[in-house]
This record gives sequence, structure tokens and C-alpha cells, in this order.
Amino acid sequence: MSRSYLQIHPLDNLLVALKDLKAGTTIQHQGEEIILKDDIAAKHKFSTVDIPKGGTATMYGVLVGVATQDIPKGGLIHTFNLHHASQDFLGKQKEYTWEAPNVDRWKNLTFKGYQRPDGQVGTQNYWLVIPLVFCENRNIELLKNAFIKGLGFQKNDPFTDQVIELKKQLESGKELKANEIKGTFKGELLQKSDSFPNVDGIKFLRHESGCGESKDDSDMLCALLAGYCVNPNVGGISILSLGCQHSQIETFKNSLKAIDPNFSKPIHFFEQQQDEGSGVENLLSEVILKTFQGLVEINKISRTDAPLSKLRLGVKCGGSDGFSGISANPAIGHTADLLVALGGTVMIAEFPELCGVEQELQNRSINATVADNFGKLMREYASRAEAVGAGFDMNPSPGNIKDGLITDAIKSAGAAKKAGTSPIVDALGYGQYAQKHGLNLVCTPGNDVLATTGMAGAGATVQLFTTGLGTPTGNPISPMVKLSTNTRLAEKLPEIIDIDCGPIISGEKTVEEMGEEILDYVIRLASGEINTKAMELGQDDFMFWRRGVSL
Repeated sequence: MSRSYLQIHPLDNLLVALKDLKAGTTIQHQGEEIILKDDIAAKHKFSTVDIPKGGTATMYGVLVGVATQDIPKGGLIHTFNLHHASQDFLGKQKEYTWEAPNVDRWKNLTFKGYQRPDGQVGTQNYWLVIPLVFCENRNIELLKNAFIKGLGFQKNDPFTDQVIELKKQLESGKELKANEIKGTFKGELLQKSDSFPNVDGIKFLRHESGCGESKDDSDMLCALLAGYCVNPNVGGISILSLGCQHSQIETFKNSLKAIDPNFSKPIHFFEQQQDEGSGVENLLSEVILKTFQGLVEINKISRTDAPLSKLRLGVKCGGSDGFSGISANPAIGHTADLLVALGGTVMIAEFPELCGVEQELQNRSINATVADNFGKLMREYASRAEAVGAGFDMNPSPGNIKDGLITDAIKSAGAAKKAGTSPIVDALGYGQYAQKHGLNLVCTPGNDVLATTGMAGAGATVQLFTTGLGTPTGNPISPMVKLSTNTRLAEKLPEIIDIDCGPIISGEKTVEEMGEEILDYVIRLASGEINTKAMELGQDDFMFWRRGVSL
């Protein structure tokens, strides 16, 4: 490794250690000597100047904290001496000029996707089965078991084989011994069905909402689920309803119409007859027949060439570390810029992790309306958190802090790098569908699954997910690409990591080179040439952001 530290922005008074540095080490920085006062672990920060108690710390060129005690030049920055602080935001203050990257290499390229009647193009062709209320979750499980097993969508795995072997040992009176399965699991569980070669899978959602809550939450659930149906990765839908819940079929239909008045995909509604005997059996029998017929119908659709402008990319980070903001996040930020320059759509979510960079994002907004809407969404969210005794300053997790993300502003400034540098065309509330090409802000929590669920509902057809600590998160309909911020993680967890961005830290690759490689990967994924690790594992995480009280 050629470098031992990094200054991210010329205005920063904090430096990032790129490898473990011992106390007493002399750092040469901008013609001055900095003698380290403490051991500085890789990914952690140290000061370039004496920061008095009450003084401010700057990273990425923005305010990221205030000193709670005197911090000496060369001193370690940690929770005991720095508290979260961020600058205020005042709406769009100046015009923004964007210098788009050169995209000549990709201008004439296409991907092979699924053309939808509304003009969108999917990277996958899924049939989706949705419950409008949690009471249908058991029926969803029965249907999932029937279709996945019945149509061969899942491979045998060594874990099931081990249980079968233990059962045989028990029945034969032998001593119970575990089979040696280390190294036998290749991380591939799901596969296509031979009966439906043009269907990439049948997906089943589960959730704990739809009733026993505020009407706003039930309505918001319908809006989110409608977005999943409009998402071009979905070819057709089966929807189950109990009948007595808040999230009525009519409410869902209104949400669907609000997004797409001319919705024309095959969609079937099933409502359980609560006052009739054998209601469940009759319901499931009908669901199975109509869903099977639906699979036959969408199997007639084949992949065809589509321009890269039809790609809809979501960007997210989770299990972040001190390298996230200098390797994987800016790398996918460059990918985002390339796609926007090609006419595509990009979404960034997790609003608590945009805390501290609001003014920059408002200035990047295409007009004052978009900037003000973003500011309103941020303030409303912050107020909701404060009302229950929380706050954005509580966002960093123990894992984040251990790996150098000491304040929410430090975490956020690095997280925002995923958004690249292009202008912001819209700021969307939770459950809204992204309708504009370019960079969209999508209001969700920082929680991994809540955020990725929200972006799929906003129409993301591929999601890039960076991680420094490792997370197996996936999504039922929006393929999740996992990118490690460091090579050690990629080597430790190869079963979940698709792309290693560690070469940026070692100096082997630039952010731009990595971002270009990522775009090439996305094109192959969107064309059905490869699957991500999360797809092969069947990591289909779905979680609804329920904000009101239970009733």
C-alpha cells in the first residue's frame, strides 16, 4: 500500500488512516509534521491541528462534529472527544453546473431486458404474489412452498441433506454426528424452472402490516405495493386479501391507478370468503390455477435489446466502515453519474444518512421546488425522530463506530458519495414512484431492508449495495449487487460479495476505473447473463416502514 493516510477534501482538518499507525509515528502532511499522539487503527481519523473543546471538525469539506474536549494535533478522533454536529440548510442558494463524464464507450450499447407496455424495461421477469394484510402470511407460505418445490425453482442444499442424514442416524439408532459440509455450499439455492425458461422466478412478499394500525400506514402500504407492481421487473401479480382489513383492494387499486392509470400487466385479486366453510382451500386452489396460468402468459415474453437509458439504479450502503466513503461509495457514485449521463434513472435513499450534506444536495437540485421539498422531508423526518426521543445523531451503529464512523455527519458525508455529482431532479416521499430520468432522492430510513424495499417500490430494477462489514441483504424483485469497501471483506465473505472495491484503497485502481467496471457488471446483470450472490441465495428481504402506532 503506497499511502498511509488520506485527506479527502482540502478543507478537512481530519485525516483517514489507510493502515494501522502507531503512536509516535511522524506524518508528513502539506509541508508540516504531525506526530501521532495515539495508535490510529486503519479506517479511523486523526486531527491535523489542535482542536479546542467546542471547536469543529471537518471532513469531506463539511462540518461533521464538535469537540467535547481538547483534541491535540495528531490525536485520535472517537466518541469520547467528538459529538455529532452538522450545518443548517437554507434551500437552494446557488445555481449548479454539472460536468458530465464522457460516456462515448457506452452510447451505442444496449442491454437485453423485458419490454413492458408502459415503456419501462425490466432486468428480470418475475411473477409476484402479495398479501394486502399480515393475516395472509400463512397462505403466502403455503403457496411459496407449493410453487417453489412444484416447479423446481430451488436446488437441493447441503444443509437439508444434513438434516436428512441426522434423521436416518436417529432411526437406525446410531450416534448423531454432523456431516462435514464445510466448503460444499457454493451459495446457490435458487434456479430457473425448466417449465418456464423466460420467467426468472416467482416471488412471495410477507409483511406485518395492513391492519391494526393507523389508516395512513395502511394506505402507505398500498402505495408501496403498487410501486412493486409497476416496477418493470414484475411481469404479473397475484394479490391476496382477507377482506376485513384497512388495506382494502379498492385502496390498492387507487394507489396503482395514481402511479399508472393505464396499468395493463396481468393481475389477479383473491379475497378470502370469511363466512364460508373451506374458504382457505377454495382460495388457494384458485390462486394456484390463476398464478400458474399467469406464469404461462409471462413466459411468452423474451429479452430484447433496450437502451441503457432504460436502466433504473438504486444505490445503498450498509454495514459501513471507515473506507466506505473513499472507495465503494464514490465508485458507485461514478457509476451513477455515467448512467445519468446516458439518460438513465438513479435513486439514493436513507435520508438519515444525508444529514449534514443537505445544503450541498439542495444546491444541486434542478430548482427551488425540488430543494425545498427535500428540506421539508428531512425536517419532518427529524421531527418524527425527536418526538420519540431519538435523532439522526443516533444513526451510527456499534459496528460503524468500531470501524471509524464516529458521528452521523461523518457517516452521512461518506454515504452521500453514492449519489455522484449529477443534478437532483426530484425528492420523493416514501411510497412514491420515480418518474423522472436523472438522480432522485427517495425518503427512507437508513435501515438496510427498509431502504432497499423503498427503492424497489420507487422502481429500481438493479441496486448497488456497498458494505465494509458485510451484510446478506437482498430484495425479491430488484437484484442486489454487493460491493465490498475493502479486499479483506471480499476474501472473508466471498459468498455474499459480488465486486471488491478494495483496489481503490491499495491504489491499484482509481474511483473512476472502478465505477466503469461496475457499470459493465450492471449491464451484464440487466441482460440476464449473470446473477448476484443475493439472488442465488434467495435473499428476498422485504420490510414495510410502519411509522404510526399499533391500534
